[in-house]
Order: sequence, then structure tokens, then C-alpha cells
Amino acid sequence: MSYLKAKKLTELLTSKNMSIAIAESCTGGSLSSSLTSIPGASSYFNCGFITYSNESKVNMLNVDSQTIELFGAVSEKVAYEMAMGAGQNSKSHLAISVTGIAGPSGGTPEKPVGMVCFGFYVDGNVTTTTQFFSGVRSEIVSESIAFALTELTSKIE
Repeated sequence: MSYLKAKKLTELLTSKNMSIAIAESCTGGSLSSSLTSIPGASSYFNCGFITYSNESKVNMLNVDSQTIELFGAVSEKVAYEMAMGAGQNSKSHLAISVTGIAGPSGGTPEKPVGMVCFGFYVDGNVTTTTQFFSGVRSEIVSESIAFALTELTSKIE
């Protein structure tokens, strides 16, 4: 399923001559892998940042440490700054950020396992959303990837 979604997105990126950068936390590189597994990835895939630690989010993506302190790493505010940092630092047309709690531990009543925040950078503008997925860790990661691919495709169609 995700392969077909990735293929559709990559065809759009190629036809529009657009580049993409990805900033991942809870998906740990799986979203980048889904795009680079499609032949011809070098024509659209600029780079991927796997910023699992808060320190890497600050150092690689210019996320403000106070944003993390105030809102937590899993928040739309951090997703926004991750997407902006990925887009600006890579000079890509598009960027996406994914930060969430894939489980099985780490959830709280306010931020349960399965809560994933996304940031979408399109030509300098960023939008964010939060989704709640269910299942075991691998299912939450897979659902996050499928959602990200679908949303990115709809934003550039």
C-alpha cells in the first residue's frame, strides 16, 4: 500500500521537477526509505534528517530548544520547526517532519502512544496536523508513513 502511495508521490515530484527533504523522529528513516526505494530517487530526493534526539533536532533542523521545553518534542510546534528547518537547510521545494510516540512505552494521558505530529513545508509555507494511530509500534510507523505520503501528494497535485 505505501509503495503505491510512494510511487504516486515520486511521479508527481518528478513531473513537477520538485525536490523533497524529510525530517523524521518516530519513523526512524522509514519514510525516507519508502521514497528512495523507488527507482530514480536521485532526481527528487534531496536529503533525510533522522533527528531522534532533541539535541539533533536543535543542531540539524534549527528547532528552538525552548520550543521543545515548552511544548515537548511531540507537538505541532516542534513539527513546524522541524519542517521549516528541513526545507530551509536543504533548499528543497517540499519537506515533511514526523515526530510522535510509536510505543509501546512513552505515552501519557495528554500524549498517548500513537500520537504523531506532522509538519508540511511547501515552498516556504508550513502547515501542521496531529493524528492518532493505533496498534503496535510497527503499525503506528506504517500508518504514519501512509498518512504522510497521502498528505504530501494532495498538497502538490
